[in-house]
Amino acid sequence: MTNDNGEQRAPRISVIGTGYLGATHAAAMAEMGFEVIGVDTDPNKVDALSQGIVPFYEPGLPELLRKHVGTGQLRFTTDIEAATAFADVHFVCVGTPQQSTSFAANLSYVEDATRQVAKHLTHDGLIVGKSTVPVGTAARLRGIVHENLPAGVTAELVWNPEFLREGKAVQDTLAPDRLVLGGTTAASEAMLRTVYAEPIANGTPVLVMDLPTAELVKVSANAFLATKISFINAISEVCAAVGADVTLLADALGHDVRIGRQFLNAGLGFGGGCLPKDIRALMHRSSELGAHSASDLLQQVDEINMRQRQLVIDHALAACGGSVLNRRIGVLGAAFKPDTDDVRDSPALNVAAALQLRGAQVTVFDPQATTSAARIFPALGYADSAATAIQGADVVLVLTEWPEFVDADPREFAALVKAQNIVDGRNCLDGQAWAAAGWNVRTIGRAPVQSASAASASQGAYAFA
Repeated sequence: MTNDNGEQRAPRISVIGTGYLGATHAAAMAEMGFEVIGVDTDPNKVDALSQGIVPFYEPGLPELLRKHVGTGQLRFTTDIEAATAFADVHFVCVGTPQQSTSFAANLSYVEDATRQVAKHLTHDGLIVGKSTVPVGTAARLRGIVHENLPAGVTAELVWNPEFLREGKAVQDTLAPDRLVLGGTTAASEAMLRTVYAEPIANGTPVLVMDLPTAELVKVSANAFLATKISFINAISEVCAAVGADVTLLADALGHDVRIGRQFLNAGLGFGGGCLPKDIRALMHRSSELGAHSASDLLQQVDEINMRQRQLVIDHALAACGGSVLNRRIGVLGAAFKPDTDDVRDSPALNVAAALQLRGAQVTVFDPQATTSAARIFPALGYADSAATAIQGADVVLVLTEWPEFVDADPREFAALVKAQNIVDGRNCLDGQAWAAAGWNVRTIGRAPVQSASAASASQGAYAFA
Protein backbone atom coordinates (compact mmCIF):
# COMPACT_ATOMS: atom_id res chain seq x y z
CA MET A 1 0.00 0.00 0.00
CA THR A 2 1.27 3.48 -0.84
CA ASN A 3 0.07 6.96 0.08
CA ASP A 4 -0.33 9.95 -2.26
CA ASN A 5 3.41 10.57 -2.08
CA GLY A 6 4.22 7.02 -3.14
CA GLU A 7 5.36 6.04 0.34
CA GLN A 8 4.49 2.70 1.92
CA ARG A 9 1.60 2.76 4.39
CA ALA A 10 -0.38 0.28 6.45
CA PRO A 11 -3.61 -1.06 4.95
CA ARG A 12 -6.72 0.93 5.83
CA ILE A 13 -9.66 -0.95 7.23
CA SER A 14 -13.42 -0.67 6.94
CA VAL A 15 -15.79 -2.56 9.22
CA ILE A 16 -19.27 -3.07 7.79
CA GLY A 17 -21.81 -3.34 10.59
CA THR A 18 -21.19 -1.76 14.00
CA GLY A 19 -23.16 -3.97 16.32
CA TYR A 20 -21.54 -5.99 19.06
CA LEU A 21 -19.00 -7.68 16.77
CA GLY A 22 -18.34 -4.75 14.44
CA ALA A 23 -17.89 -2.03 17.04
CA THR A 24 -15.50 -4.22 19.02
CA HIS A 25 -13.54 -5.24 15.94
CA ALA A 26 -13.26 -1.64 14.70
CA ALA A 27 -11.96 -0.36 18.05
CA ALA A 28 -9.51 -3.26 18.35
CA MET A 29 -8.15 -2.69 14.83
CA ALA A 30 -7.56 0.96 15.72
CA GLU A 31 -5.79 -0.17 18.89
CA MET A 32 -3.52 -2.31 16.69
CA GLY A 33 -2.49 0.85 14.84
CA PHE A 34 -4.69 0.91 11.74
CA GLU A 35 -6.85 3.69 10.35
CA VAL A 36 -10.39 2.35 10.63
CA ILE A 37 -13.79 3.44 9.40
CA GLY A 38 -16.94 1.75 10.68
CA VAL A 39 -20.07 1.68 8.54
CA ASP A 40 -23.68 1.25 9.60
CA THR A 41 -27.09 1.99 8.10
CA ASP A 42 -28.38 3.27 11.45
CA PRO A 43 -27.51 7.00 11.75
CA ASN A 44 -28.31 7.05 15.48
CA LYS A 45 -25.78 4.29 16.12
CA VAL A 46 -23.19 6.06 13.98
CA ASP A 47 -23.76 9.33 15.85
CA ALA A 48 -23.37 7.61 19.23
CA LEU A 49 -20.20 5.76 18.24
CA SER A 50 -18.77 8.94 16.72
CA GLN A 51 -19.12 10.54 20.14
CA GLY A 52 -17.40 7.61 21.81
CA ILE A 53 -20.65 6.19 23.18
CA VAL A 54 -21.11 2.41 23.06
CA PRO A 55 -24.84 1.54 22.72
CA PHE A 56 -24.40 -1.71 24.67
CA TYR A 57 -22.43 -2.90 27.68
CA GLU A 58 -19.04 -4.48 27.08
CA PRO A 59 -16.21 -4.07 29.61
CA GLY A 60 -13.21 -2.16 28.25
CA LEU A 61 -14.84 -1.15 24.97
CA PRO A 62 -15.96 2.40 25.90
CA GLU A 63 -12.42 3.35 26.90
CA LEU A 64 -10.96 1.91 23.70
CA LEU A 65 -13.60 3.61 21.56
CA ARG A 66 -13.15 7.05 23.14
CA LYS A 67 -9.37 6.78 22.85
CA HIS A 68 -9.33 6.19 19.10
CA VAL A 69 -12.31 8.33 18.14
CA GLY A 70 -10.53 11.11 19.98
CA THR A 71 -7.37 10.73 17.92
CA GLY A 72 -9.22 10.36 14.62
CA GLN A 73 -7.77 6.88 14.13
CA LEU A 74 -11.33 5.53 14.23
CA ARG A 75 -14.32 7.06 12.43
CA PHE A 76 -17.90 6.01 11.76
CA THR A 77 -20.19 6.76 8.84
CA THR A 78 -23.36 5.74 7.02
CA ASP A 79 -21.62 6.32 3.68
CA ILE A 80 -20.45 2.93 2.46
CA GLU A 81 -19.26 4.43 -0.81
CA ALA A 82 -16.80 6.70 1.00
CA ALA A 83 -15.72 3.86 3.29
CA THR A 84 -14.90 1.46 0.47
CA ALA A 85 -13.00 4.19 -1.38
CA PHE A 86 -10.97 4.82 1.79
CA ALA A 87 -10.17 1.25 2.82
CA ASP A 88 -8.16 -1.68 1.48
CA VAL A 89 -9.49 -4.45 3.72
CA HIS A 90 -13.23 -4.67 4.35
CA PHE A 91 -14.51 -6.73 7.30
CA VAL A 92 -18.16 -7.79 7.02
CA CYS A 93 -19.52 -7.96 10.57
CA VAL A 94 -23.29 -7.76 10.12
CA GLY A 95 -25.79 -9.98 11.91
CA THR A 96 -27.20 -13.29 10.72
CA PRO A 97 -30.31 -13.67 12.91
CA GLN A 98 -32.64 -16.62 12.82
CA GLN A 99 -35.35 -16.36 10.20
CA SER A 100 -38.82 -15.62 11.54
CA THR A 101 -40.34 -18.64 9.81
CA SER A 102 -37.67 -21.33 10.29
CA PHE A 103 -34.46 -22.27 12.09
CA ALA A 104 -32.41 -21.13 9.07
CA ALA A 105 -30.15 -18.07 9.31
CA ASN A 106 -31.31 -14.84 7.70
CA LEU A 107 -28.48 -14.04 5.31
CA SER A 108 -30.00 -10.95 3.71
CA TYR A 109 -27.83 -8.56 5.73
CA VAL A 110 -24.53 -10.26 4.96
CA GLU A 111 -25.47 -10.62 1.30
CA ASP A 112 -26.42 -6.95 1.01
CA ALA A 113 -23.30 -5.77 2.87
CA THR A 114 -21.06 -7.83 0.58
CA ARG A 115 -22.90 -6.56 -2.49
CA GLN A 116 -22.55 -2.94 -1.40
CA VAL A 117 -18.83 -3.27 -0.74
CA ALA A 118 -18.19 -4.92 -4.10
CA LYS A 119 -20.32 -2.40 -5.98
CA HIS A 120 -18.57 0.65 -4.51
CA LEU A 121 -14.95 -0.51 -4.69
CA THR A 122 -12.73 2.04 -6.43
CA HIS A 123 -9.54 0.01 -6.16
CA ASP A 124 -8.55 -3.60 -5.57
CA GLY A 125 -9.54 -4.86 -2.15
CA LEU A 126 -9.92 -7.77 0.22
CA ILE A 127 -13.38 -8.60 1.60
CA VAL A 128 -13.22 -10.55 4.85
CA GLY A 129 -16.30 -12.26 6.21
CA LYS A 130 -16.51 -12.42 10.02
CA SER A 131 -20.25 -13.01 10.40
CA THR A 132 -21.37 -16.47 11.50
CA VAL A 133 -22.93 -18.12 8.44
CA PRO A 134 -24.11 -21.58 7.33
CA VAL A 135 -21.56 -23.59 5.40
CA GLY A 136 -21.75 -22.81 1.68
CA THR A 137 -22.57 -19.13 2.17
CA ALA A 138 -19.09 -17.80 1.34
CA ALA A 139 -19.03 -19.54 -2.04
CA ARG A 140 -22.32 -17.85 -2.92
CA LEU A 141 -20.99 -14.50 -1.69
CA ARG A 142 -18.02 -14.87 -4.02
CA GLY A 143 -20.51 -14.98 -6.88
CA ILE A 144 -22.17 -11.79 -5.58
CA VAL A 145 -18.78 -10.07 -5.46
CA HIS A 146 -17.96 -11.16 -9.01
CA GLU A 147 -21.32 -9.92 -10.32
CA ASN A 148 -21.03 -6.47 -8.74
CA LEU A 149 -17.39 -5.46 -9.15
CA PRO A 150 -16.80 -2.31 -11.24
CA ALA A 151 -14.78 -2.74 -14.41
CA GLY A 152 -11.05 -2.91 -13.82
CA VAL A 153 -11.34 -3.63 -10.09
CA THR A 154 -10.51 -6.99 -8.51
CA ALA A 155 -11.44 -8.26 -5.06
CA GLU A 156 -11.00 -11.46 -3.14
CA LEU A 157 -13.46 -12.75 -0.53
CA VAL A 158 -12.15 -14.88 2.33
CA TRP A 159 -13.50 -16.00 5.71
CA ASN A 160 -12.12 -15.12 9.14
CA PRO A 161 -14.68 -16.17 11.77
CA GLU A 162 -14.90 -14.45 15.15
CA PHE A 163 -14.70 -16.22 18.50
CA LEU A 164 -15.76 -13.49 20.92
CA ARG A 165 -17.09 -14.11 24.40
CA GLU A 166 -19.49 -11.44 25.57
CA GLY A 167 -17.92 -9.70 28.53
CA LYS A 168 -14.42 -10.48 27.21
CA ALA A 169 -14.75 -9.37 23.60
CA VAL A 170 -12.00 -6.74 23.66
CA GLN A 171 -9.51 -9.21 25.10
CA ASP A 172 -10.60 -11.90 22.63
CA THR A 173 -10.06 -9.54 19.67
CA LEU A 174 -6.70 -8.15 20.76
CA ALA A 175 -5.37 -11.53 21.91
CA PRO A 176 -7.43 -14.26 20.21
CA ASP A 177 -6.81 -17.90 21.09
CA ARG A 178 -6.61 -18.70 17.36
CA LEU A 179 -6.97 -17.03 13.97
CA VAL A 180 -8.80 -18.95 11.27
CA LEU A 181 -8.19 -17.87 7.66
CA GLY A 182 -10.44 -19.56 5.13
CA GLY A 183 -10.15 -19.65 1.34
CA THR A 184 -7.10 -17.40 1.11
CA THR A 185 -4.58 -17.05 -1.67
CA ALA A 186 -0.95 -16.27 -0.93
CA ALA A 187 -1.69 -12.55 -1.35
CA SER A 188 -4.76 -12.43 0.88
CA GLU A 189 -3.11 -14.57 3.55
CA ALA A 190 -0.16 -12.18 3.57
CA MET A 191 -2.52 -9.22 3.92
CA LEU A 192 -4.35 -10.79 6.87
CA ARG A 193 -1.06 -11.68 8.51
CA THR A 194 -0.18 -7.99 8.23
CA VAL A 195 -3.48 -6.97 9.77
CA TYR A 196 -3.07 -9.45 12.62
CA ALA A 197 0.69 -9.00 12.98
CA GLU A 198 0.46 -7.97 16.63
CA PRO A 199 -1.47 -10.99 18.01
CA ILE A 200 0.54 -13.32 15.75
CA ALA A 201 3.76 -11.89 17.16
CA ASN A 202 2.37 -12.52 20.65
CA GLY A 203 1.82 -16.20 19.93
CA THR A 204 -1.69 -16.51 18.51
CA PRO A 205 -1.72 -19.57 16.20
CA VAL A 206 -2.88 -19.13 12.60
CA LEU A 207 -4.93 -21.90 11.00
CA VAL A 208 -5.26 -21.68 7.21
CA MET A 209 -8.01 -23.76 5.61
CA ASP A 210 -10.61 -23.95 2.86
CA LEU A 211 -13.80 -21.87 2.89
CA PRO A 212 -16.29 -24.55 4.02
CA THR A 213 -14.10 -25.61 6.95
CA ALA A 214 -13.64 -22.01 8.05
CA GLU A 215 -17.39 -21.44 7.94
CA LEU A 216 -17.97 -24.53 10.08
CA VAL A 217 -15.45 -23.69 12.80
CA LYS A 218 -17.52 -21.08 14.65
CA VAL A 219 -20.87 -22.87 14.50
CA SER A 220 -19.23 -26.17 15.45
CA ALA A 221 -17.51 -24.54 18.42
CA ASN A 222 -20.82 -23.08 19.61
CA ALA A 223 -22.59 -26.39 19.07
CA PHE A 224 -19.97 -28.21 21.14
CA LEU A 225 -20.22 -25.71 24.00
CA ALA A 226 -24.00 -25.94 23.92
CA THR A 227 -23.74 -29.73 24.00
CA LYS A 228 -21.52 -29.60 27.11
CA ILE A 229 -24.07 -27.41 28.87
CA SER A 230 -26.99 -29.64 27.92
CA PHE A 231 -25.01 -32.75 28.84
CA ILE A 232 -24.40 -31.62 32.40
CA ASN A 233 -28.00 -30.47 32.68
CA ALA A 234 -29.17 -33.91 31.57
CA ILE A 235 -26.87 -35.53 34.15
CA SER A 236 -28.22 -33.13 36.79
CA GLU A 237 -31.58 -34.88 36.38
CA VAL A 238 -29.89 -38.17 37.31
CA CYS A 239 -28.21 -36.48 40.28
CA ALA A 240 -31.54 -35.13 41.48
CA ALA A 241 -33.10 -38.58 41.26
CA VAL A 242 -30.47 -40.24 43.46
CA GLY A 243 -29.43 -37.37 45.73
CA ALA A 244 -26.05 -36.75 44.14
CA ASP A 245 -24.47 -33.28 43.80
CA VAL A 246 -24.03 -32.25 40.16
CA THR A 247 -21.59 -29.46 41.04
CA LEU A 248 -19.21 -31.80 42.82
CA LEU A 249 -19.61 -34.24 39.94
CA ALA A 250 -18.71 -31.50 37.43
CA ASP A 251 -15.65 -30.60 39.53
CA ALA A 252 -14.49 -34.19 39.37
CA LEU A 253 -15.14 -34.45 35.62
CA GLY A 254 -13.33 -31.19 35.01
CA HIS A 255 -10.03 -32.57 36.27
CA ASP A 256 -9.94 -34.81 33.21
CA VAL A 257 -7.94 -32.78 30.68
CA ARG A 258 -9.98 -34.35 27.89
CA ILE A 259 -13.16 -32.83 29.33
CA GLY A 260 -12.27 -29.65 31.24
CA ARG A 261 -14.41 -27.78 33.75
CA GLN A 262 -15.66 -24.90 31.61
CA PHE A 263 -19.28 -25.05 30.41
CA LEU A 264 -20.07 -27.85 32.86
CA ASN A 265 -22.25 -25.74 35.15
CA ALA A 266 -25.72 -27.18 35.56
CA GLY A 267 -28.48 -24.63 35.80
CA LEU A 268 -30.90 -22.56 33.81
CA GLY A 269 -29.11 -23.23 30.54
CA PHE A 270 -27.71 -21.15 27.71
CA GLY A 271 -29.19 -18.20 25.88
CA GLY A 272 -27.98 -15.04 24.20
CA GLY A 273 -27.64 -13.96 20.61
CA CYS A 274 -25.22 -16.69 19.47
CA LEU A 275 -25.58 -20.21 20.85
CA PRO A 276 -29.34 -20.71 20.37
CA LYS A 277 -29.57 -19.31 16.86
CA ASP A 278 -26.26 -20.82 15.76
CA ILE A 279 -27.10 -24.37 16.82
CA ARG A 280 -30.52 -24.05 15.18
CA ALA A 281 -28.97 -22.76 11.96
CA LEU A 282 -26.49 -25.67 12.01
CA MET A 283 -29.33 -28.07 12.74
CA HIS A 284 -31.25 -26.69 9.74
CA ARG A 285 -28.24 -26.76 7.41
CA SER A 286 -27.24 -30.26 8.51
CA SER A 287 -30.72 -31.50 7.70
CA GLU A 288 -30.56 -29.84 4.27
CA LEU A 289 -27.28 -31.63 3.61
CA GLY A 290 -28.62 -34.99 4.80
CA ALA A 291 -26.29 -35.02 7.82
CA HIS A 292 -29.05 -36.20 10.14
CA SER A 293 -26.82 -37.37 12.99
CA ALA A 294 -25.75 -33.76 13.59
CA SER A 295 -29.27 -32.37 13.27
CA ASP A 296 -30.73 -35.05 15.59
CA LEU A 297 -28.04 -34.41 18.22
CA LEU A 298 -28.55 -30.66 18.14
CA GLN A 299 -32.31 -31.11 18.40
CA GLN A 300 -31.78 -32.94 21.69
CA VAL A 301 -29.30 -30.32 22.91
CA ASP A 302 -31.85 -27.58 22.22
CA GLU A 303 -34.71 -29.47 23.87
CA ILE A 304 -32.72 -30.20 27.03
CA ASN A 305 -31.74 -26.56 27.25
CA MET A 306 -35.32 -25.34 26.96
CA ARG A 307 -36.50 -27.85 29.60
CA GLN A 308 -34.22 -26.22 32.17
CA ARG A 309 -36.37 -23.11 32.07
CA GLN A 310 -39.43 -25.13 32.98
CA LEU A 311 -37.52 -26.80 35.80
CA VAL A 312 -36.79 -23.41 37.39
CA ILE A 313 -40.43 -22.43 36.96
CA ASP A 314 -41.41 -25.68 38.71
CA HIS A 315 -39.05 -24.84 41.59
CA ALA A 316 -40.69 -21.44 41.98
CA LEU A 317 -44.14 -23.02 41.96
CA ALA A 318 -43.11 -25.57 44.58
CA ALA A 319 -41.61 -22.88 46.80
CA CYS A 320 -44.96 -21.07 46.71
CA GLY A 321 -47.01 -24.16 47.53
CA GLY A 322 -47.98 -25.04 43.96
CA SER A 323 -49.26 -21.68 42.70
CA VAL A 324 -47.67 -18.26 42.16
CA LEU A 325 -50.98 -16.46 41.69
CA ASN A 326 -50.72 -13.08 43.45
CA ARG A 327 -47.35 -14.05 44.93
CA ARG A 328 -44.43 -11.61 44.86
CA ILE A 329 -41.37 -12.93 43.03
CA GLY A 330 -38.04 -11.13 43.00
CA VAL A 331 -35.90 -12.01 39.99
CA LEU A 332 -32.19 -11.26 40.20
CA GLY A 333 -30.74 -11.23 36.70
CA ALA A 334 -32.05 -10.42 33.24
CA ALA A 335 -28.99 -10.79 31.00
CA PHE A 336 -28.28 -14.27 29.65
CA LYS A 337 -24.89 -14.18 31.44
CA PRO A 338 -22.95 -11.73 33.62
CA ASP A 339 -20.76 -8.94 32.20
CA THR A 340 -23.21 -8.08 29.43
CA ASP A 341 -26.53 -6.31 28.94
CA ASP A 342 -27.54 -8.78 26.22
CA VAL A 343 -31.06 -10.11 26.83
CA ARG A 344 -31.56 -11.87 23.51
CA ASP A 345 -33.15 -15.26 24.19
CA SER A 346 -32.41 -14.74 27.88
CA PRO A 347 -33.50 -17.73 29.99
CA ALA A 348 -33.90 -15.39 32.97
CA LEU A 349 -36.44 -13.18 31.22
CA ASN A 350 -38.20 -16.20 29.75
CA VAL A 351 -38.73 -17.59 33.27
CA ALA A 352 -39.77 -14.20 34.66
CA ALA A 353 -42.35 -13.70 31.90
CA ALA A 354 -43.71 -17.23 32.29
CA LEU A 355 -44.25 -16.70 36.02
CA GLN A 356 -45.97 -13.40 35.39
CA LEU A 357 -48.34 -15.13 32.97
CA ARG A 358 -49.24 -17.48 35.83
CA GLY A 359 -50.39 -14.52 37.88
CA ALA A 360 -47.25 -13.68 39.84
CA GLN A 361 -46.15 -10.14 40.63
CA VAL A 362 -42.64 -10.24 39.20
CA THR A 363 -39.95 -7.61 39.79
CA VAL A 364 -36.62 -7.89 37.97
CA PHE A 365 -33.23 -6.33 38.67
CA ASP A 366 -30.01 -6.63 36.70
CA PRO A 367 -26.86 -4.51 37.21
CA GLN A 368 -26.60 -3.76 33.48
CA ALA A 369 -29.52 -5.25 31.56
CA THR A 370 -32.61 -3.79 33.25
CA THR A 371 -33.10 -1.13 30.56
CA SER A 372 -32.58 -3.66 27.74
CA ALA A 373 -35.02 -6.06 29.40
CA ALA A 374 -37.68 -3.39 29.83
CA ARG A 375 -37.63 -2.67 26.09
CA ILE A 376 -38.37 -6.31 25.26
CA PHE A 377 -40.62 -7.23 28.22
CA PRO A 378 -42.23 -3.92 29.25
CA ALA A 379 -45.02 -5.64 31.19
CA LEU A 380 -42.64 -7.00 33.83
CA GLY A 381 -41.84 -4.96 36.91
CA TYR A 382 -38.31 -3.56 37.22
CA ALA A 383 -36.27 -2.28 40.14
CA ASP A 384 -33.15 -0.16 40.46
CA SER A 385 -31.53 -2.43 43.04
CA ALA A 386 -31.56 -6.02 44.24
CA ALA A 387 -33.00 -4.91 47.57
CA THR A 388 -35.97 -3.22 45.89
CA ALA A 389 -36.57 -6.21 43.61
CA ILE A 390 -36.91 -8.69 46.48
CA GLN A 391 -38.80 -6.42 48.89
CA GLY A 392 -41.72 -8.44 50.29
CA ALA A 393 -41.03 -11.39 48.00
CA ASP A 394 -42.47 -14.85 48.59
CA VAL A 395 -39.59 -16.34 46.60
CA VAL A 396 -36.34 -14.99 45.16
CA LEU A 397 -34.89 -16.34 41.91
CA VAL A 398 -31.19 -15.91 41.11
CA LEU A 399 -31.09 -16.31 37.33
CA THR A 400 -27.86 -14.55 36.28
CA GLU A 401 -24.69 -15.13 38.28
CA TRP A 402 -23.58 -11.52 38.71
CA PRO A 403 -20.97 -11.24 41.49
CA GLU A 404 -23.19 -8.95 43.55
CA PHE A 405 -25.80 -11.70 43.75
CA VAL A 406 -23.28 -14.47 44.40
CA ASP A 407 -21.65 -12.44 47.17
CA ALA A 408 -24.86 -11.06 48.68
CA ASP A 409 -25.33 -11.34 52.45
CA PRO A 410 -28.22 -13.79 53.02
CA ARG A 411 -28.98 -12.19 56.40
CA GLU A 412 -29.45 -8.76 54.82
CA PHE A 413 -31.71 -10.23 52.15
CA ALA A 414 -33.70 -12.12 54.81
CA ALA A 415 -34.77 -8.85 56.40
CA LEU A 416 -36.34 -7.71 53.13
CA VAL A 417 -38.47 -10.67 52.01
CA LYS A 418 -41.82 -12.01 53.11
CA ALA A 419 -40.69 -15.64 52.97
CA GLN A 420 -37.13 -16.97 52.86
CA ASN A 421 -37.40 -19.09 49.74
CA ILE A 422 -34.67 -18.84 47.11
CA VAL A 423 -34.24 -20.67 43.81
CA ASP A 424 -30.60 -20.72 42.71
CA GLY A 425 -31.06 -21.11 38.97
CA ARG A 426 -27.33 -20.97 38.33
CA ASN A 427 -26.00 -23.13 41.19
CA CYS A 428 -23.84 -20.16 42.12
CA LEU A 429 -24.76 -19.61 45.79
CA ASP A 430 -23.31 -21.16 48.93
CA GLY A 431 -26.44 -23.11 49.82
CA GLN A 432 -25.27 -24.01 53.32
CA ALA A 433 -24.57 -20.38 54.18
CA TRP A 434 -27.99 -19.32 52.95
CA ALA A 435 -29.68 -22.15 54.84
CA ALA A 436 -27.82 -21.17 58.00
CA ALA A 437 -29.32 -17.68 57.59
CA GLY A 438 -32.81 -19.19 57.51
CA TRP A 439 -33.37 -19.70 53.79
CA ASN A 440 -34.92 -22.68 52.01
CA VAL A 441 -32.67 -23.15 48.99
CA ARG A 442 -33.61 -24.93 45.76
CA THR A 443 -30.99 -25.63 43.09
CA ILE A 444 -30.46 -27.68 39.92
CA GLY A 445 -29.17 -31.23 40.33
CA ARG A 446 -28.34 -30.81 44.00
CA ALA A 447 -30.33 -31.62 47.11
CA PRO A 448 -32.37 -28.63 48.32
CA VAL A 449 -31.13 -27.15 51.57
CA GLN A 450 -33.67 -26.23 54.22
CA SER A 451 -33.26 -23.76 57.00
CA ALA A 452 -32.86 -25.30 60.44
CA SER A 453 -36.38 -24.29 61.45
CA ALA A 454 -37.96 -25.73 58.31
CA ALA A 455 -35.99 -28.94 58.63
CA SER A 456 -37.09 -29.32 62.24
CA ALA A 457 -40.73 -28.71 61.34
CA SER A 458 -40.67 -31.33 58.63
CA GLN A 459 -38.56 -33.72 60.74
CA GLY A 460 -36.08 -33.94 57.90
CA ALA A 461 -38.59 -35.17 55.33
CA TYR A 462 -37.55 -33.31 52.20
CA ALA A 463 -37.58 -34.62 48.64
CA PHE A 464 -34.67 -34.16 46.33
CA ALA A 465 -35.30 -31.63 43.55
